[in-house]
This record gives sequence, C-alpha cells and structure tokens, in this order.
Amino acid sequence: MFILWVMLGLLALYIIRAFRGPTIWDRLLAMNLIATKIIIIIIAIASVADLGFMLDFAIIYALSGFIGSIFIALFLSQRKLGKIRGKEKGNSVTNADSIKEEGKN
Repeated sequence: MFILWVMLGLLALYIIRAFRGPTIWDRLLAMNLIATKIIIIIIAIASVADLGFMLDFAIIYALSGFIGSIFIALFLSQRKLGKIRGKEKGNSVTNADSIKEEGKN
C-alpha cells in the first residue's frame, strides 16, 4: 500500500512538471512519466486485489501511450524542421508574424 502512495506523490510532481515545463519536450517527457506511473498503479492494484483482467488494461494503456508519444514527437520534429527549411529559403516570417500582420490590416 505504501508503494501506491509513493506513486501518487510522484504522479503529482510529474503533473506539475507537465504544466510548468519550459519546453514542449519537457512536457512530453512528463506526460510519458505520468503514463508510466499510471501503468504501475494499475498493475499494483491488479496484484493486490487479484484482478488479472486489469493487466490487459495496463498493456493496452501502455501501447496507446507509446504510440501517442511517437506521433507527438514526429509531429513536433516535423514542425521544427518545417520552420528551419522556411528560414533556409529566405522566408524568415513565421506564422505568428503573418497573423499579426493580417490583424493590423
């Protein structure tokens, strides 16, 4: 039972890190850690309560979290590469700058 309280405490710290992370990569790492702690909590509850079917939920949650993290990382890396490629072509105007310019007109 003590391990569950420790995991819940760590989970609270990771949630704070997810909201306060200085970069998007820190937030992504915090979300992965949150998913890992939730999986550990599910497995601990399943072993204490002798509920074997909850292990299936833990496996499904782990797979969906892994796939989601891969897609988010790919999206963020492609977005970053797109900005770099735009600057190499001489187009240094970002989307935020173009939106500001359209708002002034």
